[in-house]
Amino acid sequence: MNERGEASTAGWARWGTAEAAKELPDAARKLLAQVLDLTPPPTTVPLAEVALPDCELDGAVLDALRQVVGDGHVVTTAPARARHAAGMSTPDLLRDRLGRPALAPQAVLRPADHAEVLAVLDVCSRHGVAVVPFGGGTSVVGGLTPTAAGHVTVDLSRLDHLVAVDPVSRTATLQAGLPTPRAAELLAAHGLTLGHVPQSYEYATIGGFAATRSSGQASAGYGRFEDMVTALTVATPRGTLRIGRAPASAAGPDLRQLFLGSEGTLGIITDVTVRVRPLPAQSHYEGWRFESFAAGLEAVRRLAQDGPRPTVLRLSDEVETMIGAAGSGRSDGGCLLIAGYEGGDVRATADAAAGVLAAHGGVPLGAEAGQQWARHRFDAPYLRDALLDAGAFAETLETAAYWSTVPQVHDRVRQAILDALPDGALVLGHVSHVYETGASLYFTVICSPGPDPIDRWRTAKAAASDAIAAAGATITHHHGVGADHRTWYATEIGEVAVDLLRTVKRHLDPAGILNPGILVP
Repeated sequence: MNERGEASTAGWARWGTAEAAKELPDAARKLLAQVLDLTPPPTTVPLAEVALPDCELDGAVLDALRQVVGDGHVVTTAPARARHAAGMSTPDLLRDRLGRPALAPQAVLRPADHAEVLAVLDVCSRHGVAVVPFGGGTSVVGGLTPTAAGHVTVDLSRLDHLVAVDPVSRTATLQAGLPTPRAAELLAAHGLTLGHVPQSYEYATIGGFAATRSSGQASAGYGRFEDMVTALTVATPRGTLRIGRAPASAAGPDLRQLFLGSEGTLGIITDVTVRVRPLPAQSHYEGWRFESFAAGLEAVRRLAQDGPRPTVLRLSDEVETMIGAAGSGRSDGGCLLIAGYEGGDVRATADAAAGVLAAHGGVPLGAEAGQQWARHRFDAPYLRDALLDAGAFAETLETAAYWSTVPQVHDRVRQAILDALPDGALVLGHVSHVYETGASLYFTVICSPGPDPIDRWRTAKAAASDAIAAAGATITHHHGVGADHRTWYATEIGEVAVDLLRTVKRHLDPAGILNPGILVP
């Protein structure tokens, strides 16, 4: 286990380690230089040189916490605290590079099981110490940066077991701190898969998926993470909740949904029972080209609504396709669609879907285009590191809307970003998650950093968020609310719902210690 406290091997002030770094293709680098004013970035302050004030927790509190989790699992060193100070958004990484991480915890606690998590919450409630749960640390919306100073971080990395497998019911119980690659290995030993493969796959944890209502790249076939959860265990300052005892129930409101997406503000999820499926016998990925984003959207909608639905279905707009082509050597133009199929006889499904895609103007690009995407499906965060190293600023945002408004939302959000960055920006967009009624829209923004890149992004992100709200779309599809989206989330759900959420929090967390300033308006 590294000093960060989990199985993650992510580097300091970047998504991946230096060994895993990706280089920008020459064509992409030349394009950026033509479009943007690149500024050489400052030298990254090494983690060992990051200075933090000494731990200021009362000695009696530290002693009580050590009695709960053990002396060796209450860590107050500056490197460990800096590692747990924030997530992995671009502003987070820029602060880290300057050696000025966001508000760092006073201590990092590493409980071994549910009982120890419960006991930590009891100690912190009695002494008024705020608590931030920490899994893989991959939040990009300020979900790990509370408003309360003097907090502690509860690192769940020791809760990393596959608790049980029910092969008859096809369910598995996984502890919250289990990293996704390890969960995949453990399930594969039973011939099973979760099928949850988000961009954060390499570093994120099972509990983080539940706490943020994550959606993976294969959601068209496997569903969102919340769709997979049949039961969960939650530690709260008021005690333990164990929710879910059947595949479906009419026994009142579904309280699982109260904690799925709660982002550590109502309790700490310590394990989940999830639906699993047999490992796919076959997989096949392929690419298609459409003349326009509008034409591709129509084809994607038809597959999502009428089938056959691929396991992976994503459509890049013209700008994203152009940038991708600059990096791959393609020059097809138009819009790139990736379709992936996993299961038994995938050929029959792929052939049937091909008929729909061709009928809507799609031109097949073959399996190599799809396989190239599959080989590089986790590269985007590494390429963000490369962009920052090259003197550009790069960040993402996402939303979801009904099919009838997806084109307008795409255009309005893109234009809002461009208007907020008048000296030039590249705004890439794609659809990566589809439903019968609508789809997600995911944007990547690449621009000049300017003298204050964090403030510059804050202005652009606010403009995009205002456009999302005005268009009637949701403020987040799978990144979560965190601190960044809290204002727009309050507008989206309305005053009565805000009061309800606050009331639930007061009941479960009377001292207000759980991730203060996150999610709850």
